Amino acid sequence: MSANRVIWTFVFFVVLHVGVSGARNNNGKKKPQEESNADISDQCPEPDGYFADAEQCDKYYHCDNGKIKEKLCPDGQVFNDFSSEYEKCDLPFNIDCSARPNLQEPKPSTHCPRKHGYFVHEEKNICDKFYFCVDGKFNQITCPNGLVYNDKVGICSWPDEVKREGCTSSEVFAFDCPKVSESVGLTHPSYADPEDCQFFYVCVNGNAPRRNGCILGQVFDDLTKRCDWAKKVPECADWYKGRLTEQQLKDLESPPTPRPKATKGKRKNRPRVVEAEED
Repeated sequence: MSANRVIWTFVFFVVLHVGVSGARNNNGKKKPQEESNADISDQCPEPDGYFADAEQCDKYYHCDNGKIKEKLCPDGQVFNDFSSEYEKCDLPFNIDCSARPNLQEPKPSTHCPRKHGYFVHEEKNICDKFYFCVDGKFNQITCPNGLVYNDKVGICSWPDEVKREGCTSSEVFAFDCPKVSESVGLTHPSYADPEDCQFFYVCVNGNAPRRNGCILGQVFDDLTKRCDWAKKVPECADWYKGRLTEQQLKDLESPPTPRPKATKGKRKNRPRVVEAEED
């Protein structure tokens, strides 16, 4: 056999061997471990866990042994990505969605822009009422007196903290703090409510009014800047007339001492002492 023929036979054998090996790898044989791990990391940051979508705040992924499944929070909730170990959807004001602002299409119903969540009243000038929606059904809630709903944090707050259009302190209270010096403003001065003797305004830093109230039976004394019994404040002495009786006012100022209740039941007999007879 010539040398050239031996060389070509060897080359043919090498090419045939490589081709057969490649065909086996493409016909379902398990790939090397390094290549398998690369495929997993392209889809799941870790083989197991729950991971937020990069663009949509209410979308997330469940990775189970490297297999990925797309999931969606209920309408109105967003995925809480605080830990990849837990699957949790939360209310939007608890999660920062600025980096992934997209959301699913809303499913609105009466008073509920989305199926779940807390939502402001439709009328901009109604500041102290809001809706709590569960599965598209609403429940109207009213904030405590003097507070407005803050949709950024989901609680009722002072108007000057909320800074909501149509719900500023002057719009809610119809009261403007008198102009004072900076030093006086730092004391947070108080002023009587011109419409209601029981209430007064605390002007935070001298310019942001917050409405407060005295206990029942008392009124705000604008001279002493404190609450006192109505009869002691001449301009408000008759404030509770027609609302409370004189006796009720007296009882509020000096509550009667409750009498102890008599115990019911049979009186226990004490053991009789028998004197010993002398011999």
